[in-house]
Amino acid sequence: MHTFCVTLCSPPMTPEETIDFPIRRVWSRIARIYNTEAAKYGGSMAIGQILLNIEPEGTPSTKLGPKMGMEARSLVRTLQAMEGEGLIKRIADKADKRVVRIHLTAKGKQMRNVSRDTVVRFNQAVQSRFTPAQLNNFRQVMSELDRILEQEQLF
Repeated sequence: MHTFCVTLCSPPMTPEETIDFPIRRVWSRIARIYNTEAAKYGGSMAIGQILLNIEPEGTPSTKLGPKMGMEARSLVRTLQAMEGEGLIKRIADKADKRVVRIHLTAKGKQMRNVSRDTVVRFNQAVQSRFTPAQLNNFRQVMSELDRILEQEQLF
C-alpha cells in the first residue's frame, strides 16, 4: 500500500509521513516484546490481554472481543486454549442462562498478576523517557484518531 501512496499520492508521501505506518511498526515491536515476555510463562500477548479484561464478577464472552478489538474467531480460539490450560472457566449467568460469563481460575488470576506487572513495567520504562507534556500530547492525538476512525467514514 505504501509503495502505491509514495508514487501516486499528491504530494507523494513516504511511509514515515503516513499515520498508519509508524503505528503499525511500533505496535509490532510492542507485540514482540509482550509475546517474548509472555512466552516465559507459557502464554501470549493475546492471553495476557484477555486476562486483564476479565472482570472479577466474570465478563460475558460477547463483550470481550469488542472491548479488546479482537476478531471473534481469534477470541474463540484463544478462549478455548485458555480453558484447556485451566486459566478460565465458563459459567452461565444466574440471571440470564443465555449469557455465558468468563471467569478466571486461581491459575488465571496468577497469570493476570504477571500480565499486569508486565504491562506496568513496560509502561513505566517507556513513559519515563518522555515529559508529561509529550505523553499528554500523544494521548490527545491517539484519542482524536480513535474518535475519527470510530465516527467518520473516511472513504
